Amino acid sequence: EIQRALSVQVRKHPNIDLLEKHFAVDLITQHHLGMLVKRHLSDIECYGAYVLDLKTEKVIKILSKTTLLASGGAGHLYSTTTNPPIATGDGVAMVYRAKGIIENMEFVQFHPTSLYNPGETPSYLISEAMRGYGGILRNQLGEKFMNKYDKRGSLAPRDVVARAIDNELKIHGHDFVYLDNTHLSEKELKEHFPNITEKCASLGIDIARDRIPVVPAAHYMCGGVKVDMDGQTWIKRLYAVGEVSSTGLHGANRLASNSLIEAIVYAARSAKHAVQHVPEYQLAEQIPDWDDSGTTHPEEMVLITQNLKEVKQIMTNYVGIVRSDLRLERATVRLEIIYRETEDLYRKSKVSLRICQLRNLINVGYLVIKMANSRKESRGLHYNLDYPKSLDIKPS
Repeated sequence: EIQRALSVQVRKHPNIDLLEKHFAVDLITQHHLGMLVKRHLSDIECYGAYVLDLKTEKVIKILSKTTLLASGGAGHLYSTTTNPPIATGDGVAMVYRAKGIIENMEFVQFHPTSLYNPGETPSYLISEAMRGYGGILRNQLGEKFMNKYDKRGSLAPRDVVARAIDNELKIHGHDFVYLDNTHLSEKELKEHFPNITEKCASLGIDIARDRIPVVPAAHYMCGGVKVDMDGQTWIKRLYAVGEVSSTGLHGANRLASNSLIEAIVYAARSAKHAVQHVPEYQLAEQIPDWDDSGTTHPEEMVLITQNLKEVKQIMTNYVGIVRSDLRLERATVRLEIIYRETEDLYRKSKVSLRICQLRNLINVGYLVIKMANSRKESRGLHYNLDYPKSLDIKPS
C-alpha cells in the first residue's frame, strides 16, 4: 500500500521524470574522469550513473548532484527465494565496484517456510503466523522434528527453524518438509489465512486436510552498503536506503517488519539531508558518454544462463543456511572461475540486462563468501559448522 500510494504521487509530480524499463549499470565517479580511485579513499564522489535503456538497448549517461540507491536485496543468489526477479544485488555490486564500503553480507535471512512448488519464482511465502496459529512442522516420515532442535518446537525463531529444516532435508535426502494444520478448525483456519488457502487450493492442496509442502527460501539481506543515520554512504553524494543498505538496525538477524524502518525512516532522512546539501554541488558535465566500441551482442546466451544456474547452485549448496570452512573454500574456487568467464564475456559484449544481473550476483556472492570466511564464529543468521558458538563481545 505504501508503494502503491507513492507510485501514484510520483507519476503525478510535474518535476519527476520516471524512467521505466531502465537498468542502472554502474555508478559514475572520478574513475570515469581517468582518476585513480581506491577503496577507503575518503574523497570518492558519485556524479550519477550509466543506465541501460532496455527498449533501445543503449546505455545513457544520467548526471546528478546527489544519487540515491533503493535497489533492494539479492535473493536470486539462491535457487529458492521469496524475492522478485529484480533482486539481483545490483546496488551492492555497483557500490562495491565504485570502491564504496560494504559490510555484514554474511547475514542472509532465510524464511523457513516457503511453499514448495518447483519452477515458481518467486517462491510463495507461507506466513510464520500459521505456525503461531498452531501449525506443526513434520518431515516426510510424518515425524514432528522441531523439538529435537529447540524446546520451543515449531515456534522457535526463524533462523533456528530454517537450520532445523535444512538438517532434516540433508539427513533424509528429501526436497521439502510439511507444515501440518489438519488438527485445526477448518472454518477458522481458512478464515484466518484466506490468501494461503487460495494459493494452495490452486495447486490442489486443501490446507485443512492436506499437509503443506514447505522449504526454506532466501528472504532478506541484513548487510549491504554501509550508511550513516542520514543514509549517506562512504561515497560522497551517494545515499542508500532499504534492503540495499546496511544500517545496523537488524544486527545479525532481522526481526519481522524492521525492514520498514530501514526503508521509510531512512528514505525520509536521506531526502532531507540531500535537499539541505544539494546547493553545494555541481553537475559533472565533463563525464564522457558510455563507450561500447568494439563490443558485439553475445552469440550464445547459454553461456550466461548456465553461469547463472551455477552461481545459484554454488551459493545454495555451500553458502546457504549452514556453512563450513570446506564449503566456503569450494564456493570461492568455483565462483572465481565463473567470475573470470563472465568478466571476459562482459568486456566483449554489448551491455544487456541478463549479463549485468549475472555480473552483479557474482560480485555479491563473492562478498557473502568473503565475509562469511572472515567470521570465525556462528552468530545470528551466519552458522558455520566449524565455529558453532558465538564469541563473547564485550561492550567498548
